[in-house]
Amino acid sequence: MTIDRRSFMAASLVSAVTAGKVAAQTPPPFVAGGALPPGLPQPSETIDLWPRGAPGMRAKPPVEMVQERSTDALVTDRAVAGIVRPRMAVFRPDRPNGAAVLITPGGGYRWVVVDKEGYEMGRWLAARGFTAFVLFYRLPGDGWAAGPDVALADAQRATRLIRHRARDYAIDPERVSAMGFSAGGHVCADLATRFAASVYEGIDAADRLSAKPHSAAPIYPVVSMTAPDAHAGSREMLVGKTASPALEATHSPHLNVPANAPPFFLLHAEDDESVPVNNTLLLRAALKEKKVRVETHLFECGGHGFGLRKAIGKPVEVWPDLWRAWARTTGLAL
Repeated sequence: MTIDRRSFMAASLVSAVTAGKVAAQTPPPFVAGGALPPGLPQPSETIDLWPRGAPGMRAKPPVEMVQERSTDALVTDRAVAGIVRPRMAVFRPDRPNGAAVLITPGGGYRWVVVDKEGYEMGRWLAARGFTAFVLFYRLPGDGWAAGPDVALADAQRATRLIRHRARDYAIDPERVSAMGFSAGGHVCADLATRFAASVYEGIDAADRLSAKPHSAAPIYPVVSMTAPDAHAGSREMLVGKTASPALEATHSPHLNVPANAPPFFLLHAEDDESVPVNNTLLLRAALKEKKVRVETHLFECGGHGFGLRKAIGKPVEVWPDLWRAWARTTGLAL
């Protein structure tokens, strides 16, 4: 991947000069009065994506709400909707390996899950030396001016901000990867195929940096916006029930793969009843056609939304180690 080094050095200089002047950041989503499981690290640091507020807000902005869906006091399963201040929750490793991973959790574009596909993966990555950034992206159904591109705008901006602040986190700006789950897998695949799309106006030095991830790992991803492969809920929230074929194509990553797309790691369970496995197969075929490097793992059982916790005790539980081994071959994990 090619990075504009002059732009990066200029951005790093600005970052160093202004490091002590950053405004207070929005806290990560939380449930008021909610108890957290003991012993699990929680993010103590967040990065707001848009210092002067997210662009394209409607006259009456949505209200951020966090719902706790777990009934087990030792396991949280929060979901956040109405995101007005998109931000990243940061998980810093004790010994950084120089690589960063932007995590985009799922939620069907109705909400963004916090724990199962966000914080749990952030902790796993940080324990292995990766600096993890869990992205709470805006949702297309909330009336933002960018419409179906609003989550992509946040993912592009997040990738650029990570590079902009690489020095602060001991990160190599060339080694900023992406990983996403379900609808967040769509965000990940969209970022890795439409990283060069102009979906927002730049606001600072960070926006002169590349939004192309080093590599991408869409896990059981939503890909196609066309029946019968489309996940109906995600499609409705992203492009609407009556979307034209042209609009469907614009937001189907397998139809937008450029020749210079980054390497992909794909993973899906064949018994997924929510997002058909053909979503991953369509993306794999498109990547192969463009001669883009891709590794694909299909599991007989696993269902949908297994993340880490629901994979335990099944063959699919090995998937994070498969990703890590593959990441070494790409130069992400040295």
